[in-house]
Amino acid sequence: MTSPSIPRVGIVAKRGLTAAVEHLVQLVAWLTTRGVSPVCEVDTHALGAGRLSCATASREDLPRVVDLIVVLGGDGTLLGMADRIGQAGCDIPILGVNFGNLGFLTEIRISEVYDSLEAVLAGTATFDHRLMLAAEAERKGRVFDSRIVLNDVVFTKTALSRMIELSVSVSGRFVTSVRADGLIIATATGSTAYNLAAGGPIVHPLVDAFVLTPIAPHTLTNRPVVIPGSCVVEVQPQLNGAPEDSFVTYDGQSGYPLQEGDVIRVQRASATLRLVKPPARGYFELLREKLKWNER
Repeated sequence: MTSPSIPRVGIVAKRGLTAAVEHLVQLVAWLTTRGVSPVCEVDTHALGAGRLSCATASREDLPRVVDLIVVLGGDGTLLGMADRIGQAGCDIPILGVNFGNLGFLTEIRISEVYDSLEAVLAGTATFDHRLMLAAEAERKGRVFDSRIVLNDVVFTKTALSRMIELSVSVSGRFVTSVRADGLIIATATGSTAYNLAAGGPIVHPLVDAFVLTPIAPHTLTNRPVVIPGSCVVEVQPQLNGAPEDSFVTYDGQSGYPLQEGDVIRVQRASATLRLVKPPARGYFELLREKLKWNER
């Protein structure tokens, strides 16, 4: 048997997704019979309750030891792995299998999994290259945190604060002070996530751009703005002596409170994320399906 082009495939399922167990068992067996080594994420392996015979790795380590990651779940599960791939600096693709309700990122249906995998192994699959964001947090002149995210960086108020004020600059030029419930900096991929719910525009995922969308702004003339992907966005909370009134969240996965004087700098990441495209559907068909367009 010739060596497969993808010798190791990582497998990640949404935590607690018992509906995926039979599919996991079949997937591990399918890969093994083709000379591909499956590597299950630790919690995914435990989900199989002893029925999965394969190597394991943590979610953090998985991108460094495999050549492709198959995600079974919803967009949240895929986002978590996408961010880890970006943080690890690995150029490996993701094949997202939809077990969720919406699934703008986990586009591939259960019935399409093996045809999609065959195409990847044969080198005939097509990929979407998605822009990612590099976010750097600075406090008292020193960088204390850095992230790579696929969808968005979101600034929100804490539970007890009525409104937050954020000073926003783009590529060194002051734009505005946003007084609102928050602010979303989204990629084109992330435009169909929180940005869409907050009234922001849908941007085709291949457009090299960011969207700045205020959340429930105090001034109604503060509207979403689409800016080039080459820009650098700086956001500084104006806390006016009220500590920890502002919170920053990365892809809805993790975050922390901000302090007076903190600066969050967001720009295009040097690497893109590769998503395996479904075999027979384009982006606009996906929009029609997920957003129920043309339905009465």
